[in-house]
Amino acid sequence: MHGFDMNGWSFMMGFGWIVLILLIVILVYFVNNTQNKNQEPSARDILDKRYANGEIDDEEYKRMKDNLLQH
Repeated sequence: MHGFDMNGWSFMMGFGWIVLILLIVILVYFVNNTQNKNQEPSARDILDKRYANGEIDDEEYKRMKDNLLQH
């Protein structure tokens, strides 16, 4: 009779821990995601994006990348 009550209580405690850990993981994910969005892209990131979008050709990309590496 008491065994069922204890198993039910143990299940609820275990479930509570799982929910708590899940909430912490979600909170950490959103905090990290927010911090990453607040960072400004580097010059290299901008250059890579311009190249990927077709705004600059291979030669200009290589020249600008070399220029960034020198500074």
